[in-house]
Amino acid sequence: SGLSVDDTGVAQVALFAFEVALFRLWVSWGVRVDCVGGHSVGEVVAAFVAGVLSLEDACRLVVARGRLMQGLALGGVMVAVEASEEEVLPLLGGGVSLAAVNGPSSVVLSGVEGVVDEVVGVFVGRGRRSKRLVVSHAFHSVLMEPMLEEFRGVVEGLVFREPVLGLVVGGDVCDPGFWVSHVREPVRFLETVRLMEGRGVSGFVEVGPDAVLSVMGPACVVGGVDEVVFVPSVVRGRDEVRGVVGALGGLWVRGFDVDWGAVFEGLGVTGGAGSGGAGGGVVDLPTYPFERRRYWLEPGGSGDVGVSGQVGAGHPLL
Repeated sequence: SGLSVDDTGVAQVALFAFEVALFRLWVSWGVRVDCVGGHSVGEVVAAFVAGVLSLEDACRLVVARGRLMQGLALGGVMVAVEASEEEVLPLLGGGVSLAAVNGPSSVVLSGVEGVVDEVVGVFVGRGRRSKRLVVSHAFHSVLMEPMLEEFRGVVEGLVFREPVLGLVVGGDVCDPGFWVSHVREPVRFLETVRLMEGRGVSGFVEVGPDAVLSVMGPACVVGGVDEVVFVPSVVRGRDEVRGVVGALGGLWVRGFDVDWGAVFEGLGVTGGAGSGGAGGGVVDLPTYPFERRRYWLEPGGSGDVGVSGQVGAGHPLL
């Protein structure tokens, strides 16, 4: 067919399908979702699972978004830079845009290669780290503008509803104009995390194909990292089933509810104590009562053996 998952027109649709499926899997396992947010196309996923769009309309949006981006001229770069938004703002314009704010000192610049490299060079000269991202286009930049009007025609034909689930996205999700500007404007992941934290969210589950947001997340929280947990569902290069079950365990030990019966049934696990022949069993631990008595060997004392009528050994080690 000539299609490749590296093509943004394919990649965006694949990401949408993967993330929606993974979200539904977590919900089927009894994990209560209070609030959702996302990063770039992940915000479309968040809007769908929150009830803003029907599945058909969400797919129309994602397909059109990817197709129109794929149709843009190749070129442009995206570079992650160790800098704050305030530091880079005076240097924007003229072909370089702020594509993402991923942390207090983590941004992504996007746009025309030469101009972006020039701005990045300013921070590299200050000893800051930078990394060029492997992308086909300069997303969330001025180079996206040629697709916006055609995309607007698609989005204005969709039906938007008020979310039925807590949704943190930086704008009016029921306004078609928001989704058009979303292509061009920066992703504000830092703001998303802090808004969620402010709503009392203490457990973040990443439903993407790799541990990306869960790595950036801890730097975004205002409270201590011990108070908030970021759990990736999947880590690239690792067994996916083991990974997602490990993620469930990570939430469980921190006090989050999990329907283990549904988990075991979904994984095809049978037998187990108290399971009735299906699913897993719950084992009470410890399996014996602690006596709560101490039996430590106490060190012996020292004294003069002469008082008992004995003769000392006279050896320095005795």
